[in-house]
Amino acid sequence: MNRSRVLKGIGVSPGLAVGTAYTISAEGPDVTDRVIAPECLDDEVQRLHNTIAEVRTHLEELRERTRERAGAEEAKIFDAQILMLEDQEFLGEVEGLIRGHQLNAESAFEFKMLEMRDLWSHSTSGTLRQRVADLSGVQVRVLHRLLGDAVMPAGPERGTTPVIVFTNELTPGLTVQFEKDHVAGFVSEQGTRTAHAAILARSLGIPCIMGLVGGLDEIDAGTNVVVDGTRGVVILDPTDEEIEELRDRERTRLALEHELEEAVGQPAVTRDGQAMTLRGNIDLVEDVETAAEHGAEGVGLLRTELLIVGRTELPSEDEQLRFFERIAGRLPDFPIVVRTYDLGGDKFPAPFKVAPENNPFLGWRAIRVCLDHPELFRSQIRAVLRARASADVQLMLPLVTQVEEVTRTRSLVQECAADLRREGVEAADDVPIGAMIETPAAAMMIDLLADHCDFLSVGTNDLTQYSLVVDRGNAQLAKRFTSFHPAVVRLLARIVTDAKRMGLDVTVCGEMAAEPLAAFMLMGLGYRILSVSPGRLPLVRWIVRQIDTQAAEAAVDGLADAQTALDVTQHLRERVAEHIDLDLLELGRLPVMDSEATFNV
Repeated sequence: MNRSRVLKGIGVSPGLAVGTAYTISAEGPDVTDRVIAPECLDDEVQRLHNTIAEVRTHLEELRERTRERAGAEEAKIFDAQILMLEDQEFLGEVEGLIRGHQLNAESAFEFKMLEMRDLWSHSTSGTLRQRVADLSGVQVRVLHRLLGDAVMPAGPERGTTPVIVFTNELTPGLTVQFEKDHVAGFVSEQGTRTAHAAILARSLGIPCIMGLVGGLDEIDAGTNVVVDGTRGVVILDPTDEEIEELRDRERTRLALEHELEEAVGQPAVTRDGQAMTLRGNIDLVEDVETAAEHGAEGVGLLRTELLIVGRTELPSEDEQLRFFERIAGRLPDFPIVVRTYDLGGDKFPAPFKVAPENNPFLGWRAIRVCLDHPELFRSQIRAVLRARASADVQLMLPLVTQVEEVTRTRSLVQECAADLRREGVEAADDVPIGAMIETPAAAMMIDLLADHCDFLSVGTNDLTQYSLVVDRGNAQLAKRFTSFHPAVVRLLARIVTDAKRMGLDVTVCGEMAAEPLAAFMLMGLGYRILSVSPGRLPLVRWIVRQIDTQAAEAAVDGLADAQTALDVTQHLRERVAEHIDLDLLELGRLPVMDSEATFNV
């Protein structure tokens, strides 16, 4: 292919789309400041509130349309936008600008929205940064309506040829505005896989690419294009041969996807009869629905930071309890492992006033923060104990490096349980406590931790980061960050060996476990519980069913002399290829890692 005709972004919704390019600017209209006469200020404020009500009605209609086309969970995406329009504090500030500075409604609203957008864009909370597109969607709709336009600009007219919509920022509203038989694909300059619009595109089955920086400058309206949402590739003016090649790839991907769907209903048992336990890593309540549908045997990692980061006040004990109960209610027969607040580094809630640290990832974070703020920790422990009264909820401590961190937590658990008994609140008397093995220090003292822990869990990203002294977020060091480094492999081997010797279950809850070579290696090392993001569960189950455990163990034995990450991956590729068609995985775009691979936890 002529590389000048190939543009690369991030594939966020798989599939192949062929059509003509249609560009839409999702930017708001130009706003002109006007001075409002004092006697007209009440009318201007009323105009603002009338417009807010109209846009809210429009969003409610979009929510209903999304419910019909994509489902109830996807429709909840618009709840966030509707809540923005119901924020009385925010609307009060807009009204204050109108009255205090005699600004017209559109100028006042735009000023406050840009202020909020800047705050969210620079937030340490990844969740808030991912919601900037929701904010933009609200801003554009309100401004258009204030200026007398339609709530959103009109889209392409229906024709015989499907169109590919190119935009600077794809919003949820734009995603559901068009029918699938009319708009074949989306391409956005901004956005990531976790953006609400990306989630909607996947639910609707529309191929979508985000992060195509400068894409609008490269595209002329009416250009014939192909969008490969699986690989994140856009081809301009494709030839018939190129289209057929991509369609062959897409047929392969769909065939493999069908195999993965069939695997969901089958046991996670290897060819030689070794059973594996597969669990899900969960951030949000909606994630557990996917985990349950994909056969998760519990939650191996329930992240709790989103309950607290980006908020102006700390969550109540009852709010946390409801969160845990909703998760446990969807997987009632399995364990729910709650990771205590993993704060610090790049994640702190607004109520915390924290002095800057030179090395925040080596500083005050995770279990250290919780133990130094027992009032915060007690609320979470009490909620866990109350949830455990009716479900198998367990507690897991991140970044443990000292035995005292576990013993101090146990003391707090006992104190909280006693307080709950005195208060007559239904709660468990105790809760299983586990330590996350994320540092060489923890890996080297499994025997000491075993006297105080009920289980262990390996966080592969931090274990790699701290073992190799490589900042996993540093692009310059990306090639050095690999969990296939011989030192990391040896630590993983030691952890599972020592855990078994001490009679402890040990889970790998890093996304490393969702990659074919790594899953094969982990099984060969002796790990029998893997926890990955819900969407990766079908792949892991399928991999398990293709593998012979004895072959995996023999392959791991062959890593003893490996000196580099490349040695490790080449050896594993050769051994995995005896069980799995790697070309099939590559065509299906299921990642088969090389020595430069990184993983997300």
